[in-house]
Amino acid sequence: MIELRTPRLHLVAATPEMARAEVEDRVALEALLAARLPSDWPPPLNDDASARFFLNYLTQHPEAVGWMTWYFILVGGGGRVAIGNGGFKGEPVDGTVEIGYSIVPRYQRRGFANEAVRALLDWAFSDDRVDRVVAQTLPESHASQGLLHKLGFVETLRAEPGLLRFQFSIAR
Repeated sequence: MIELRTPRLHLVAATPEMARAEVEDRVALEALLAARLPSDWPPPLNDDASARFFLNYLTQHPEAVGWMTWYFILVGGGGRVAIGNGGFKGEPVDGTVEIGYSIVPRYQRRGFANEAVRALLDWAFSDDRVDRVVAQTLPESHASQGLLHKLGFVETLRAEPGLLRFQFSIAR
């Protein structure tokens, strides 16, 4: 299991087994994560189709653990609770990975996304195959845009209709 730790969070990279549990068995997912899932799980912009996409990818590419979904687990006095997820849309291609993230509404605006995305960026850039991380967000998602700017992402001109595109690059 790949796990990252931040001051308040444990980030757990989804395995094929976890991805299957996400689609089929909430109780099994809680057991695999050793964490409670809140009643409003999954986080915004996650649905059955996205969960199945990650399951299919990890089933076909089990070596890609870490390059797909990560679960954000809040660790504290109230035990372990999954407060969000994020990660990448596959392994690096031409030096680039795309990142995404989402926090359950009751845990938003507390800095958890910042903490989790920083950890994911550090993890991605520790791989010599990565020199650029891109992200897309909705124009009305001002909090997400603010987070990307705060982390050092810059908006690019290339965007799909209805989406804003950002990138963060390092020189190797």
